[in-house]
Amino acid sequence: MTSKFGQGAPWWHGCVIYEIYIRSFYDSNGDGIGDLQGIIEQLDYVESLGVDAIWVTPFFPSPMKDFGYDVSDYCGVDSRFGTMDDFEQLIEAAHKRDLKVIIDQVWSHTSDIHPWFRESRSSYDNAKADWYIWADSNEGRPPNNWLSIFGGSAWTWCNQRQQYYLHNFLECQPDLNWHNPEVVNAISKVAEFWLDKGIDGFRLDACNYYMHNRRMADNPRRTKGMAIQDGVSALNPYSKYININNMSQVDNLHSIKRIREVLDKYPGRIAMGEIVAADDPGEMAAEYVRGCRRLHTAYNSSLLVERPLTAQLVVDALEDLGLHLEGEPICWTACTHDFPRTRTRWGPKDSEQSDAFCRLLSALLVSLPGMVSLYQGEELGLPETKIPKKEMQDPFGIHFAKYFAGRDGCRTPMPWKKEEDHYGFTEAESPWLITDPNFKKLTIDQQDADPNSMLNFFREFVKWRQQQPALRSGSLEVLESDRRLLLFTRESYDEYMLCAFNLSGALISWDIPEGMTIHKIHHEQDIVMGNNEKVIFRPYSFVFCEITNEDHSRPTLRSSASPICPIM
Repeated sequence: MTSKFGQGAPWWHGCVIYEIYIRSFYDSNGDGIGDLQGIIEQLDYVESLGVDAIWVTPFFPSPMKDFGYDVSDYCGVDSRFGTMDDFEQLIEAAHKRDLKVIIDQVWSHTSDIHPWFRESRSSYDNAKADWYIWADSNEGRPPNNWLSIFGGSAWTWCNQRQQYYLHNFLECQPDLNWHNPEVVNAISKVAEFWLDKGIDGFRLDACNYYMHNRRMADNPRRTKGMAIQDGVSALNPYSKYININNMSQVDNLHSIKRIREVLDKYPGRIAMGEIVAADDPGEMAAEYVRGCRRLHTAYNSSLLVERPLTAQLVVDALEDLGLHLEGEPICWTACTHDFPRTRTRWGPKDSEQSDAFCRLLSALLVSLPGMVSLYQGEELGLPETKIPKKEMQDPFGIHFAKYFAGRDGCRTPMPWKKEEDHYGFTEAESPWLITDPNFKKLTIDQQDADPNSMLNFFREFVKWRQQQPALRSGSLEVLESDRRLLLFTRESYDEYMLCAFNLSGALISWDIPEGMTIHKIHHEQDIVMGNNEKVIFRPYSFVFCEITNEDHSRPTLRSSASPICPIM
């Protein structure tokens, strides 16, 4: 299985993935909820983006208390989203367009109405008694101090069994016991079921939560001044603890190997792990992809943070991965269905500068080494939606409503047509989640017709990037510069490219190093060249250019770190 670019490279090396949050993408049957046929009907749009693969969020039977991430049947399709025939049509339609299909798999926990859990909680000695994590009361209290990332204790009392069960997320999401080989075998059969259907890969939700410390030791408290886990708010009580016993166990790597063994029976299929709430996300992501017996790739929360987007933030993430990776492919993302949209989280308030920022960020993400996963709506420059409390759907946001807006703001329905109700997302009287009035100027039909729109910039840039050997598979070297500028080179066998980004709202002058010649400018936004001696960067501007020495040899540049070669 080779990639569109080059011979011999697996398709996922350097690929661009488009995440589809199915509930909010497109509703084909007028019930207010996006569905599988909705994705099929809009595949031409997805194809037009120039991406390589789609990642589809859960469409399995579920009580929807966490909107599909509480699965009650791993091998079915929830009627809200369609049928198994619809899913098989999606696979066929995507493959006709040379689009790979990656589906979410939620294997750290199930719904509390899953038949496995119903049997497990019925007694101490049933066939599935040890399929979940049960513990006795600690003198009338939970077994230890472990917290749920969604709030409160990670333990809930079960009257029927007279024991506590573990749930790292919602009370209705009991954790599977991956220490039990029977559970691992059952999950392996689930994987084989979907692989036999023809999917191209799995996105493994919260895969560093699969295993816990069987001694059930308390988690230590963080000391004053200690950094918190990436992707966790400092306002969340979960951040007050070093969560080393309820998650991220070294033994978990054995589970990952078992998953890889299944996938290796199906050449050309991949597993992409989500690394959640890690203290060192780069190191942990590297551990989960190291060698050829673990995951094919993983993404982490190093760019899913509230801290401002600065050159140093990106450099730190690059150098952290460079220290731990040995050529394994890694995946980048700055926005998913769980995190606020980048335009609101990082962008300037000024409208014109905000538009420029959205273009810059898209260009930056797809020029980083490795794979990239982009969330639906980012190609339109959508902002985060402010959801009134009475309209909130997200249980995480509802629990922490006093100081956290929740995840609904990035999940509002896609705006397809300006003049239609709910922007053409649904013909229902009301969609499952409110639409955003701020999307009125950003709808797909308007942007499609405007050659200067964010959408058409995104299409053009991604398609250009796909044809650049240096950007798709080359090595990376970070260069020293003004702290507001991010400069790095990407190098392949026949291309040497300088990538430069002004991540600030300031005007910056950069002196071109002596002896270096900008040979060819491929893409630029709002820069001014000064006789090949300096470049003036206006706010949120960028440039991609081929560089050589005056004698047309490749220049030697002073860098802030040794080359990262390669993060594929």
